[in-house]
Amino acid sequence: MLLAKTIFWLSAFGFFYIYLGYPLLIWLLARIRPSPVKKGVCDVPVSVVISAYNEEAVIARKLHNLLSLHDSAQIGQILVGSDGSSDRTAAEARSVLDPRIRVVEFPERRGKASVLNELIPQCQSPIVVLTDARQEVHPDAIRALLENFADPNVGVVSGELVFRSGSGEETATAAGMGAYWSYEKMIRKAEARFASVPGATGALCAIRKEAFSPIPATTLLDDVVIPMQAVMRGLRCVFEEEAIVFDDPSCTPEQESVRKRRTVAGNVQLALMYPRWLLPWRNPIWLQFVSHKIARLLSPCFMIFLLVLNVCLLGGSFMYLVFMMLQGIFYLLSICGCLLRKNNDMLSLLASSSFVFVVLNMTTILGLCDALRRRFIPAWRRSTQACSAML
Repeated sequence: MLLAKTIFWLSAFGFFYIYLGYPLLIWLLARIRPSPVKKGVCDVPVSVVISAYNEEAVIARKLHNLLSLHDSAQIGQILVGSDGSSDRTAAEARSVLDPRIRVVEFPERRGKASVLNELIPQCQSPIVVLTDARQEVHPDAIRALLENFADPNVGVVSGELVFRSGSGEETATAAGMGAYWSYEKMIRKAEARFASVPGATGALCAIRKEAFSPIPATTLLDDVVIPMQAVMRGLRCVFEEEAIVFDDPSCTPEQESVRKRRTVAGNVQLALMYPRWLLPWRNPIWLQFVSHKIARLLSPCFMIFLLVLNVCLLGGSFMYLVFMMLQGIFYLLSICGCLLRKNNDMLSLLASSSFVFVVLNMTTILGLCDALRRRFIPAWRRSTQACSAML
């Protein structure tokens, strides 16, 4: 019984630290010991890199979007890497007539990491902007990103992903996804104010070219590895909330679970590829990396222990009964969220957030299984791209 109580309370501590304790801690650290970025005018030219696979429907629109930005004159070149596309991605990109656009076709599909390894060294500008083919970039986003590079300590700047207002039958689910993403952005902003963010928004970020080193071709989370490489060199990765990139919150829990499963496997891959990042004397942002990226892998285990052991300990004290009631309410809300996700009333929105949370934690288990089987497939799937990164 003592062992069961010990595991129960350790699980409770771990679970609440991940989702409440760490966010509160990093918020307090950001308030007590802030490290403001010394922003300023940065007139250097930039190169833009887009890795695309079968994006014929959106690539031309994305290029027109980039060329219409308020600071598009600072864009010296746009490199589009077609990663073994089987459609007209390359042809559609070439249809946008601008001398700054260069399309590079790769005959075999190898994954985004390989495309970035090929294209970033070819960039002619000291600052490289990485973006995806689908999302729309805000007109002032380039300026907002560049202002941070006036600070020589900044090596990577992450943009902010903003979901457009959703509509349709998945309204409640989309709202649940949006609530989870707002929570994530709150943590990232605090991490950036304190020191560095252990990752960037894959839809839009910028990096000093000199801070980039080729990454393993099998890398799943390039938007974590590239910023962490810069951080390990003594530079900062910061979050710029005015560098906005828009996306549609159209993903269902099923679509999001595909992305989450890949992300979980990618986080395990990070620990295997870069074990030194797990050492506090080697990693300058060890607290952020371990708390935000690695500890969450244990979240579903904590949830299972809390539920199973709570049942075993019900006769122990009134406190365990209270915990059991709270867990019962939460999982009942999750079931309601699954049944009511086509609605858009307040109860459905609250229930949907619980449902999304449970689905993502169940998917974490599948991602861990993928990692144990070494299923690290660098080429992403269309359903994976359908949802933006919520690292």
